[in-house]
Parts: sequence; C-alpha cells; structure tokens
Amino acid sequence: MQKGMGRRWVFVSVWIVCMFLLTATGFAAHGEKRAPKKAILLAAFGTSVPEAQKAFKDIDAQVKKAFPGVEVRWGYTSRIIRAKLAKQGQVLSSPESALAKLMDDGYNRVAVLSLQTIPGEEFHLLDRNALLFGQMAGGFDKIVVARPLLSSHEDMEQAAKAMLKNIPAQRKPGEAVLLLGHGSGKHPADAIYLAMYQIFQELDPNVYLATVEGYPTLDYVIPKLKAKQIKKVYLMPFMAVAGDHARNDMAGDEPDSWKSVLTKDGFKCEAVLKGTGEYPNIVDIWIAHLRTAFDHL
Repeated sequence: MQKGMGRRWVFVSVWIVCMFLLTATGFAAHGEKRAPKKAILLAAFGTSVPEAQKAFKDIDAQVKKAFPGVEVRWGYTSRIIRAKLAKQGQVLSSPESALAKLMDDGYNRVAVLSLQTIPGEEFHLLDRNALLFGQMAGGFDKIVVARPLLSSHEDMEQAAKAMLKNIPAQRKPGEAVLLLGHGSGKHPADAIYLAMYQIFQELDPNVYLATVEGYPTLDYVIPKLKAKQIKKVYLMPFMAVAGDHARNDMAGDEPDSWKSVLTKDGFKCEAVLKGTGEYPNIVDIWIAHLRTAFDHL
C-alpha cells in the first residue's frame, strides 16, 4: 500500500514539474524559441480633417527616419473618426486591430507609441489593452507602451521650450500667445495643463495655455490678458493635430469660439493652424519615449 502511494506521489510530482516548465516557457512549440521580429505601432485619436493629417504624415516620416528598416503601423482610437475616414475611402485600424494584424504577420515584439499629449484616460485604456496582447497565449513575446508627450517635469520643460521656438517670428513685444489644450475633464492628469501654464509663464509671461475640456479655461485667462492691456493674441493648438478643436473651438466663426469671444472682448486674434506633430523639435520628445520603449524589446 505504501509502495503504491509512493509511486502516485512521484507521478503527481513529475506532472506538477512538467506543468510548471510548460507555463514558464510560454508553451513554446517543441521548445523552439522565436527569432525577434520587431515593429512599431503609432496610436492616435485620429482626425478626419485632411489639412490636419499632415501632422501624422510628418510624425510617420520622422519615426521611420529614427528607426530605419523597422515596420511602422498606425491605429486610431476614435471609432467615429475611423468611420468617417472609411466613408472617404481611407481604412484605418483601431490599435487593437492593428496589433492583431501584427501578430498574424509574425511580429512578436512591439513598441507602441501613444501620441496623446498627457497620460489621461485615453492613454491608460490604450496601455491596458496593448499589454493584454502580451499576456494571451500565442501573443507577443514582448510589448512595451511608450509614454505620451508630457510624462515628467523634464518633458514639460522641454516641450514648453520647443513650443516657444515655434511661435510666429512676426510676434511683437507685448503681444500674447494663447495655446489651446484639449483637457481631460475630471481625470487626475488634467492637472498637467495647469503645471504647463505655470512653466510657460515662467519662460514668457505673455504665453498662456487654456483647455477646451479641462482646466485652466479661457475664462481663467481673459482677465489676465485684460490686466496686461494686451491688444493682440496669437491662437495656437497645443495638440498633435490642428483638427476640429483647433479649427472650430479655437479659430471658428461661431459665437462661442475662442476667436469670437476674444474679438468681442476687444482683442485682435491671429490663428496658427499647425498641430504639435508638425514641429520636429516636439516630435523629438515623443521619439525619445519611443526609443526607450523600443530598447526594452
């Protein structure tokens, strides 16, 4: 009886060890180790404005120059934007569909770059979903999500200094610049915009930042412009693309646009419709984050 029990314990022990080894090796077929095949996925909210798509084309070219020979693909997080583009004959994948296609094409190590400005809700959803592709059976051997543009104090200072270099050269002393950020509602990362406001003010007291869906707001900035008796304001997007928010909420002709509100208050406004993705020195910050992620593949 004891002899039979001993054999059964040996069998159970061997089975447990085998299961552990299979789990530890990721159930690799016949012990084979896949050769690294790396790719990059660029993930953005997206835009259906043809003129604004230049920013993404510029980013794509800059990334491919920084990572020669590496497969680069795109994913738009906005279902609405993807649907609009599909009607125009442009088929764009979601980040999840793009990752699935990379798996089907045999890529096993992927660096994902989030082209969001702050690590808000959209970034965290992307991060969570992307990492699941590395946890599933038969998924990527490694997947790393790079940080968005403003992810540290160093990023914020670098981005602010880079943005100041892109202010129109014809701006005169005493004229203000008002940057349009998106904002993230009640998400904690929205506080980054107020921090950026302070950094811009320290670098140039006539450069301000406000958001469409967060804080600080336009109402926060206007009294400060009046207190300094500012006469002219340059309006510039602080978003990757100069899309709907820039062309309508900032520079549109509707009564509630920033341009209309400021004009009614006596300010002369001039809009610059270029997204941050069109400025190479700002894209360099995103690429530095991507480089860090790619080096961990």
